[in-house]
Amino acid sequence: MAWFSRRRRSKDTPVLGRSDGPLMDIDRKAVEAHFRGFVEARLGVEAYVEPATSVTPTTVVLIAWDGEWTRRAVGQRNDAFELAQRLGVPVYDVNHTGYPNRMREWNSRQRRGDS
Repeated sequence: MAWFSRRRRSKDTPVLGRSDGPLMDIDRKAVEAHFRGFVEARLGVEAYVEPATSVTPTTVVLIAWDGEWTRRAVGQRNDAFELAQRLGVPVYDVNHTGYPNRMREWNSRQRRGDS
């Protein structure tokens, strides 16, 4: 019996894209605007590309010289490298390089309350 197919969508209800998983819809302009603001406000920013998983698409983590970081979904692996190039920051594949120690140190300082 098809339980879920019985629930019908009204004609006026918009069709929304996926909100999670590797095929989720991504507002690429918002992602680039957020990253651009991060890059312009901080020194020594580098991009680290994280692979897609069964629950998330490819993501990029930007890490500043002091370890402060931000992460956003970008869609495909090629999109991640192209975005980093447009931002003018060095880009690394996290599977090959790992995360820099300064990121872990920054996380530790934030947990302790040492800013």
